[in-house]
This record gives sequence, structure tokens and C-alpha cells, in this order.
Amino acid sequence: MRESSVGRAFQRHLGCDKDVLRICEDLYDLSSYARVFVVAVGKAAHSMLTGLYEQTGERFEGIVASPVEPEFHVRGFRYFVGGHPLPNAESIRGADAILKTVHGLGESALVLYLISGGGSACCEKPIDDEISLDDLVQSNRALVHSGASIAEINAIRKHFSAIKGGRLAQAAYPTQQVSILISDVPDNMPDALASGPTMPDSTTVRDCASIVEKYSLLPQLPSSLRELFEHHALDETPKSDDPAFINARWWTVLSNSDLLQAAKAEAERQGFATFIDSSCDDWHYVKASAYLLERLRELRTKYERVCLLSGGEVTVRVNNGGTGGRNQQFALECADKIAGQNICVLSAGSDGIDGNSPAAGALVDGTTLERTKARALDLKAHLENFNAYLLFAALGDAIITGPTGNNLRDIRILLAA
Repeated sequence: MRESSVGRAFQRHLGCDKDVLRICEDLYDLSSYARVFVVAVGKAAHSMLTGLYEQTGERFEGIVASPVEPEFHVRGFRYFVGGHPLPNAESIRGADAILKTVHGLGESALVLYLISGGGSACCEKPIDDEISLDDLVQSNRALVHSGASIAEINAIRKHFSAIKGGRLAQAAYPTQQVSILISDVPDNMPDALASGPTMPDSTTVRDCASIVEKYSLLPQLPSSLRELFEHHALDETPKSDDPAFINARWWTVLSNSDLLQAAKAEAERQGFATFIDSSCDDWHYVKASAYLLERLRELRTKYERVCLLSGGEVTVRVNNGGTGGRNQQFALECADKIAGQNICVLSAGSDGIDGNSPAAGALVDGTTLERTKARALDLKAHLENFNAYLLFAALGDAIITGPTGNNLRDIRILLAA
């Protein structure tokens, strides 16, 4: 779906002519700045930098922090390969380098941020030096496995971080700042993207306390972070009235909506009556599967060939570790419910990564349950143990793409004929 690619998005929304850079509705005279610095963060960091240079030529310097090692490095850029879904030492080194550099740019400079999903883990620096990397890993693991939504997870991450929740913008003040966003979060929560390093934070310390209580997270947090909650010592993140945002702009150039519209156009070309329903975004995967399959069957009574598209993410609370991810868990949950029916379900992450597996997602149809039994595989056991990837790999129904260099949340495609 070329229309939802990073390159096409940059062609639509950016351009450069005679040192004047156009970003959506804004124009920037590059010759008027003493220095222009680029910070690219997230799974699509390298693709975004490539997209920028296709419009401007190789004229900038900067830093790239991504969980994916690119095939080549752009001249003038320092690269850090951070961790995902858990931070690593490179995550901290990258964040530290970014913070130190933007802090010294000054008001005569322009900093361009290229931000995409995955930035929360691959670029991180704790707010307190007493919080170790091991502490960050433990807390992030607890958050990712808690069943909390991405917005809830990132609300807490922001308040532990020296770079998230608008604190990167604070470090760069009074530099002119422009953020170009490829979003993997709900459209109405842009500051949740990569935990909002350059945006005013809409979440509060009180929100964090409520989330920790809701998911019984406090006992799972390391002592350094647990004490911040117990002693009410979390510092508030910068809000919209902070001076750091006076000379800041943010533009979303690609989101899950673009992915769904591209998929809808293709499905209609294939002759399907096509509908989009993303109302189950952030629902538990069991509830989401029941809802979408019921909706599909309802539509099938009115149309001969139906395609139902759903964007966003489902939630999974992992109690014991297997190999898989939320998309494969969702697909496997559907398999038993569509056994023997002329229905096909695909669920995949647009970044090419699903949980801790090498797959982007999986495909199931009316024959999946029968084929599972023929191989003496226990579908229910794989589902209960969050081990969906091993089952799909055995069936040949895992979707393997490798990292795509893009990140527009997940897509679920349900077909009935």
C-alpha cells in the first residue's frame, strides 16, 4: 500500500525550494538559521530521514535513535540502536546525546524532530540517576505485560523520564522546534507517540497513580520507582503553558487512518463491500475478536463479499511468557470461532514486529482449527500460554515481513464470502 508509505507521506507534506522548507502549512527559510539539527527517533527513524532527504537533499546533521540497524548510515548523523520493547544501554546513550546536543543549540537554530512509534524504549534517560537500566527494564516489562493501553503505559513512562513528556522540548528551549510525526497512537492522543518527548503532556502525576492502582503495578516496580509513588515524589511533566512550546510546532504526516484508507481502497478494487470499524481500539483481545466477528457476520447478511477493517491495538495481559504478540493472540482467538466457516482473519503490526516474536502477525481461516488438530497441536494451550507464534510457525500461517521501517499501529482484516 504505497499511499501509506513514509516516502509518499513526505512527498505530500514536505518540499524544499531555494532554501525554503515547507512542512505542511509552514515555511522555514533554512538560510536564516545558524544551524539546523535533525533528531530522528523510533522504528521509522531511518525511513523518515530518508524521506526528508528525498525532499531536501543531504544538507543536515543530527542523531538517529532506532531499534533497527539501518542498511546504511547517512553522512553527518550519529546512530544509536536502542532496545525494543525494552530499553538497553544504547537507548540511554542515544537519549543522553540528544539532550546534550539540543541543550546547546540556542535560539538561532532550528531543530527538526522525526518521531515515530517505538521511541519510548529505544530512546530513554531516567529522570533520576538512582534509577538504573535494570530498573527501567523491569518497569517497562511490567507495563508492557500489564494489559494497560499504550496511552496508559506511556503516561507512566513520561513521568519517569528526562526526555519524554515534553522534557526534550524543555532541553532545547529557546530553539525553534518542529516535530514531524508518524503516529502509532490514537489520533486524539498525539502526545502518547514515543511518550511525547516534544509535546505538552496531557497526563498528570495523578493519572499515573490511578493507572498503577488499576493494574496492581506497584509490587512489580523496582524499589527506585516504587518509592517515587509511595512518597508522592514524582515530578509533573511540562504542560501547554510551558515556555518550551512557544516556538514549537507539530505535524502528523501519517497515521493508522491512512493505512486503513489505503487498505479500504485495495479491498474495494478486489470487489469487496468494505467497512472500517476501529471502535475496539484498546479493547481486550477476547472482547475485540467477539465484537468484530459479530459485526462481520451481520454485514455478510447484507453483502455477498465483505471486508471489515479495524485499526489500533488490542490489549493482552501476559501471565506467563511464551512467544508471540497481541496480533497473533487475537488471530488465534478467532480461529476457534470461525472453524468450518468461509471467513479469513489477518491481524498484523505495520512495523513488521509483533511482541517478542519474529512475525508481524498471523492469518487464520475456517480450516485453521482442523489443521491444528491434524498436527497434534493444542490450540487452547498455545492461547493460554501466550505461545501463538509457535503454532502459527508450525502451520506456516505466521506473517513474516521483517522490520518495515514504518509504524502505523496494527491492522485487522476480516473477510467473509
